[in-house]
Amino acid sequence: MGSTRLPCKMLLSLHGLPVIDWVVRRTAKSRLLTRIIVAVPDTPLDDVLDVHLRARGVEVFRGPERDVLKRFTAAADALVGAEPGALIVRVCADNPLIWGGEIDALIRRRQAMGSAPPDYLYNHVPLNNRYPDGLGAEIISADLLRLLERKAARPAHREHCLSYITDNPDAFTIQTFDPEDPRLHRPDVELDLDTPEDFRKLSLLPLHPDMEPADIIALFPKAGG
Repeated sequence: MGSTRLPCKMLLSLHGLPVIDWVVRRTAKSRLLTRIIVAVPDTPLDDVLDVHLRARGVEVFRGPERDVLKRFTAAADALVGAEPGALIVRVCADNPLIWGGEIDALIRRRQAMGSAPPDYLYNHVPLNNRYPDGLGAEIISADLLRLLERKAARPAHREHCLSYITDNPDAFTIQTFDPEDPRLHRPDVELDLDTPEDFRKLSLLPLHPDMEPADIIALFPKAGG
């Protein structure tokens, strides 16, 4: 709720539904996630977000606002405890159009790698892949997340909680992949919500909370097309 670029954005009404409800509802389309927890800052401003989510039966964990890595790690520990081999999927609440099917594609890709998976696998941003920005997520092991909590000291790595990995590519194996559906091969499309202009853009599109990603991408004409 304390976003400086778009204040209170998690409860802004996007086509009649609060933004956080878009995120949770579309994440819940996943068939492979076992639990979903929203890691909410422990500030008084975010109390209203906590109340909103709990009233809808959503699991909530409260933690430090600025130290996102600590909040995320503590939420993950509350979620899986000491479960051996536990995997953690990080979903960014700035992505109201995230899709459970693409989260499942990420999980299946990770599971198919058997005994030698990468440390970090992602499909949420169009970096070395053909995904739009904002459909997917990131996945790491709970053990690696705890390691990051111990090792990451710079403020930027505490705020952007998995950036320690991407800023140290020689120390970790990092992989991504393209969408299976060629209609989603649109790295030029940005679906995240960071600014008033992003909110205006999404508010003017004929979107609904259960809309398939291919139908969403079709709303964005290709350059020169």
